[in-house]
Amino acid sequence: MASDPLPSWQETGPRAALLDFVARVSDPDHADFVPAPERIAVFDNDGTLWSERPTYFQLLYARDRLNQKAGEDPALLENEIMRAVAEGDWDGAFSGGYEGLIGVVTVSHSGMTVEDFQTDVRDWLAGARHPETGRRYTDMVFAPMLELMALLRDAGFTVWIVTGGGVHFVRAFAAETYGIPPERVVGSTGPIEYRTEPGPPRIFKLPGLEFMDDGPGKPVGIDRQIGRVPIFAAGNSDGDYAMLEYVTSAPGPRFGLLVHHTDAEREFAYDRDVALGALERGLIDAEGRGWCVLDMARDWSAVWPER
Repeated sequence: MASDPLPSWQETGPRAALLDFVARVSDPDHADFVPAPERIAVFDNDGTLWSERPTYFQLLYARDRLNQKAGEDPALLENEIMRAVAEGDWDGAFSGGYEGLIGVVTVSHSGMTVEDFQTDVRDWLAGARHPETGRRYTDMVFAPMLELMALLRDAGFTVWIVTGGGVHFVRAFAAETYGIPPERVVGSTGPIEYRTEPGPPRIFKLPGLEFMDDGPGKPVGIDRQIGRVPIFAAGNSDGDYAMLEYVTSAPGPRFGLLVHHTDAEREFAYDRDVALGALERGLIDAEGRGWCVLDMARDWSAVWPER
């Protein structure tokens, strides 16, 4: 373990609590020792591992692809939600909830092989820039969280991403960006189909939504793909509440971490009154549930990695 495994963390409560927890559960001589196979950590992605403003980055990808296709078929924008996404009106886009966005995802994410989709995502990430920071989206990952994941791995944890984002979208960059292989990404899924023609056998992405890995869906996704209750969970919104509740309610040593976006100068400041990524119930219940609330402005000395 590095002499300073968390160099981007201030000497405040969250850093101390994390180091203490990791030390206890990985020490065979400690009463809280947890065997390595049970040392599992799960992280939300949007707003927890990278930024999520002005909207989820996957939706910015969907917007760009929707606008490309609308150039060939303007009738796509006759739908109110489609038009809102195309114009970057995110309040309007979310007016119908997640279900209203299924049509957008259908247009931008289906009708191709998984391989072709992920190649397109990687190409987009290589060239696209955030509208406010000018950074590549993969440069807007949180340096302190990269350090935390490395600390956990060094302590024998298996680290997973459990995200409301599309599983094929996140798998396209998770290994290079986070060091997390695709098989350790749990996410929302649409229908897929195995086809042998035309060309070699491939998995094709079909229209629609099959499983939403958000809210109460996150514990379901964890059970389906991990098969154990993790001992560590990190999120940033009420969409992660059920995941933290599920993880920290189990017996034995547990850790729940909430990232509170308080840093308008270096990143963005928001919690309750937003259309996506709202954090209200988590803030209210965190103390009673023993969750650690990380104040980004106070507890991090850096937000994004140096470039």
